[in-house]
Amino acid sequence: MPTNNKLKILNDPIYGFITIPNSLIFDLIQHKYFQRLRRITQMGMSYLVYPGAHHTRFHHAIGCVHLMQQVVNILRFKGVSISKEEEDALYIAILLHDIGHGPFSHAMEHSIVNNVSHEQISLLFMEKLNAEFNSSLTLAIQIFKGEYPRSFMCELISGQLDMDRADYLKRDSFYTGVAEGNINSERLITMLNVVDDKLVIEEKGIYSVEKFINARRFMYWQVYLHKTGIVAEQLLIRALQRAKELNKVEKLKASRALQYFLDNEVSFENFNKETLDIFSGLDDYDVISALKEWQHHPDFVLSHLSDMIINRNLLKIKLKNKKIKEEDLKTHLLYLINTYKISQTEAEYFVFAGEISNQAYQLNHHKINILHKSGKIEDIVKVSDQLNVKALAKPITKYYICYPKEKL
Repeated sequence: MPTNNKLKILNDPIYGFITIPNSLIFDLIQHKYFQRLRRITQMGMSYLVYPGAHHTRFHHAIGCVHLMQQVVNILRFKGVSISKEEEDALYIAILLHDIGHGPFSHAMEHSIVNNVSHEQISLLFMEKLNAEFNSSLTLAIQIFKGEYPRSFMCELISGQLDMDRADYLKRDSFYTGVAEGNINSERLITMLNVVDDKLVIEEKGIYSVEKFINARRFMYWQVYLHKTGIVAEQLLIRALQRAKELNKVEKLKASRALQYFLDNEVSFENFNKETLDIFSGLDDYDVISALKEWQHHPDFVLSHLSDMIINRNLLKIKLKNKKIKEEDLKTHLLYLINTYKISQTEAEYFVFAGEISNQAYQLNHHKINILHKSGKIEDIVKVSDQLNVKALAKPITKYYICYPKEKL
């Protein structure tokens, strides 16, 4: 009887042919929890700014596994001991690192669940899969949580030079068309090494690291924190919050999965197996179809917020270097209240302020260490003649105000 070939080859627009390393990875990819990532956009609402940014979390996770395979091969070539169990655990941990993302990536974390992060949900999914796959994910979970004693493995999953960043910078740059974000991930990986179970970059890789950090800084300001993307995500968050509020009085039209989160107050404490199973059926399509329905709802706030997102008729947004003054907000609120005869609470869905910040390099989080030929190890900021430690370590904060254009 023929057996199913699980060592598949996938064609990726970034790296070319990607091989699935073993049957366990294949089975995890085939699982419905992972297949859901095909329906979760990698960059949230950024496609409203960059029309090509429709790639998914599924693309990204597969790309990360490919890069991790390269890392394992390079480190073994350089004499670093990595057992078969550790190798498989690295592949599993990087494959599943984003499995807990909700619709449009981060919007759900701030709207219809109460302070439940995608990392926490990812861990719940991994623990559930571990039970299904006879505890074969135990070591991967340990690495994912940062508890494995060989810290370089934890850094490869979540660090300042991890495979998550190495893929998303290159991939997001490709799909947005923002060339400045493109990095040479292959050269970076080739320069990796391990000393005392800690990740280092060989001295000749300094310039590649500089490019990597600068590309990340550029992508955050130009792409991830683009003002149009910010206002679109804020509108989505507010639409979901308004829907949850209205749903207390009258059931809204929504899919089964979305309806569950509108009906219930979900926090990490009560995020049980039933909640996880329902969450696994929730994706971007649930939200878009709900917004298409809600734009015809009689509620002034919900209908306008939904219409703005569906038809890309967004609020005006202004970025400033100083905090937004209260009187500026009041002026726009009063105009809206008087023009449309709505309450202040309703007006505040359309007039609001906030802040965004970016820190290109964190001095106290898994530093990027350079290995000199002499054997000396130094932080990249002490070695580089391009990177200013103060500029890198200081978080840059900008403030924004959003309000309607002349007419809603």
